[in-house]
Amino acid sequence: MIKAILIDDESFVRDEIREKIQRNFDKEILVVSEAGGVEEGITAIQNNDPDLLFLDINMGDGTGFDLLKKCVTKNFDIIFVTGFDQHAIKAIKVGALDYILKPIDDDEFKIAVQKAIDNYQNENNLEKLIEISSDYFRGVEKKRVILKTADTVYAIYEDDIIYCRSDGNYTTFYTQQMEKIVVSKPLKQVEEILSEEVFIRCHQSYIVNKKHVLKYSKQGVLVVHLDFKVPVSSRRKDYALKRIFN
Repeated sequence: MIKAILIDDESFVRDEIREKIQRNFDKEILVVSEAGGVEEGITAIQNNDPDLLFLDINMGDGTGFDLLKKCVTKNFDIIFVTGFDQHAIKAIKVGALDYILKPIDDDEFKIAVQKAIDNYQNENNLEKLIEISSDYFRGVEKKRVILKTADTVYAIYEDDIIYCRSDGNYTTFYTQQMEKIVVSKPLKQVEEILSEEVFIRCHQSYIVNKKHVLKYSKQGVLVVHLDFKVPVSSRRKDYALKRIFN
């Protein structure tokens, strides 16, 4: 059985999570402890060796990322539980971690918890995922994103991404290392994890890193690093060129 700890500074949220676990996952998950803040949470983790944390982002004595930084070992999975904090949500997505929003929706809760159950005891590279999410949350200048393929987890600096091209529900990342990384995400979801000030949606199927753009050709393409050519749609032309060259 999976041992879980609930860490949130609002007791009614902890009560709600506990009730949802008991109602939907009582045979798979046992809540072994709960805490109302960072320091209490660290103690609970040390005393109980959990498999799963339900972890709030903003608490009275710090953040969920502060708590994770203080943990010596991280042999557990995480589901963040947060209010609508756009910056925190993007940080979580950048690190390819899971979250549910307050107020907690039943279906979203079930999906996130079932995913944690399915991933139980699998290798998840958690320390790297946390590091990258935390860096984004704290505003580290050189940002990285987590890209998961069928058999590999990549931690890529945004500066190394030249452009992205979508094909239905798959997106290919083209990097300075001449590597093509294909992930099972449509371009809309890729947009959500990349920095808006650097990456420009120039076409229905393309996102380009403006730092790598060398010129715009009258043939309707952007010539970028390594002589790749990225198309610009007529509908997005004015917007894209203004964002890139102004």
